[in-house]
Amino acid sequence: MSASTPTTPDSTPTKPSNFLRQIIEHDLAGGTYAARQWGGSPGDAAHHAAGQSDPAKIRTRFPPEPNGYLHVGHAKSICLNFGLARDFGGVCHLRFDDTNPEKEDLEYVNAIKDTVQWLGFDWNANGVSHLYQASDYFDFMYRAAEYLIEAGHAYVDEQSAEAMRENRGDFGKPGVDSPFRARTPAENLARFREMRDGAHEDGSMVLRSKIDMASPNINLRDPAIYRIRRATHHNTGDKWCIYPMYTFAHPIEDALEQITHSICTLEFEDQRPFYDWLLDRLCEGGLLAQPHPHQYEFARLNLTYVITSKRKLAALVYDKRVSGWDDPRMPTIVGLRRRGYTPEAIQLFAERIGVTKSDSWIDYSTLEGCLRETLDVSAPRACVVLDPVKLVLTNWDDVMGAGFVDDCSAPVHPHLPELGRRHFKIGKEVWIERSDFEETPPKGFFRLFPGNKTRLKYGHVIECTGCAKDAAGHITQVHAKLIPDTKSGTPGSDAVKVKGVITWVAVADGISAQVRLYDRLFTDAQPDAGGRDFLESLNPDSLKTVTAYVEPSLISAKADDKFQFERHGYFVADRKDHGAGKMVFNRAVGLKDSWGK
Repeated sequence: MSASTPTTPDSTPTKPSNFLRQIIEHDLAGGTYAARQWGGSPGDAAHHAAGQSDPAKIRTRFPPEPNGYLHVGHAKSICLNFGLARDFGGVCHLRFDDTNPEKEDLEYVNAIKDTVQWLGFDWNANGVSHLYQASDYFDFMYRAAEYLIEAGHAYVDEQSAEAMRENRGDFGKPGVDSPFRARTPAENLARFREMRDGAHEDGSMVLRSKIDMASPNINLRDPAIYRIRRATHHNTGDKWCIYPMYTFAHPIEDALEQITHSICTLEFEDQRPFYDWLLDRLCEGGLLAQPHPHQYEFARLNLTYVITSKRKLAALVYDKRVSGWDDPRMPTIVGLRRRGYTPEAIQLFAERIGVTKSDSWIDYSTLEGCLRETLDVSAPRACVVLDPVKLVLTNWDDVMGAGFVDDCSAPVHPHLPELGRRHFKIGKEVWIERSDFEETPPKGFFRLFPGNKTRLKYGHVIECTGCAKDAAGHITQVHAKLIPDTKSGTPGSDAVKVKGVITWVAVADGISAQVRLYDRLFTDAQPDAGGRDFLESLNPDSLKTVTAYVEPSLISAKADDKFQFERHGYFVADRKDHGAGKMVFNRAVGLKDSWGK
């Protein structure tokens, strides 16, 4: 069943309550929207009046503008809107708010659709697609604008942008009426049609709603609702040279789609009075169905060590600070996906941080913790050496036989025996982590140092005897001797007690791979706070690329496959560069939060 398919509330698990759930529960209990009709598609009042009782108990929408790639903040809104529709027997619409032709592109349309589906949601319900775009409503929006003019609620203003800004006033000074505000409806209608027909230059005039220039809410001081903009639209082409403003288009889109609960972030709270004013006027004129939608606001996601400004993210891409919109360090959903994040982790994160009406900061470690939780129970394990140095078992030939390689195995997942076991070799030479050897060990170090016994995990107990160095004093090999009859899983293997256990990859069957060690992109928790230059907080160590050795089970890894590299963390086979004989893994997250430690 798709995430927006109507269900009964009783069929879904109990979710943590929040003010939006409480509002919906109250509306359902009171039958606020029970009498709504649905015409089978978006439309005006007459269209819906001719339809049937709406099968959806509520309707929500996710309305992105297709002018860029979605980021983690959008993921919260996707999970919220689609999740509420799912849990309350409703439908969530995916609507492209494509009212700004100069910044929008089909590339972003397709990327947004892919993102919503990847997150586990769908805009289809009962065989009907609820994928819409605002530009399909341009004819109605124009009709609505003419109605407002004829009813005396809108006028064409020919002041300059500077004069309009000056006459608007501020929080301490009321606005001043435009000299064009007293035009008759007939004069305004003629002028507006001239705008539509291309008789005037871009920016020479706008259509404004006529509300109250003395309102304490500046958003009600005759806001502009249409402007002249000669630009080819990706959907409507060159049909229009005038385009509606977002604040005018958005409530109309909601009403045409019979949205019940229009959920926005807090920055739109001051726009709600205009939202209601506009819909009230259009309902009075019989253009839109009653009851019209209601807007509710929640706090947007503020995540530490992240920026979500599209302009600033674009600067990172175009200035080559990152490799692209899907760079695994980016907070874009395509970047998180390439980093190794799962839909389950992002949904868990959205649920865990909750929904409130007050702004707060969420620590990035919360997002990382959700990824660890989802991958711990599912990710196959593998042994990998990221900073290799060769360990030579000097008595191997005497104990095991010259040229002999032994078979070892380990569970694919320690808690999922049904996944079976992975198999690899051990021989005279193995790769170990350089940090697992110390000539002079610090207190509490139990791994390899001269005279100490350590277990090679899934293999044998060994005793370190020393190392070899080059002329510059760099360690080139670590030496140890094999302790006979100590192979893991064999009788008596635990007779020799050790405190240290290390992972390894045999030289005999280890495979070279590129591993990208990603970290946070910024060193400051709030990199652009207070007007600071966010580029000054870029983390110079946000990416380190190493040549590692991996166990042979990873030869079958496909792009997007995720693993726990034992002792190191969770990694994913890169979805772009892994394959065709090349092994590339990205670090998604460490085994524990070690940032700044």
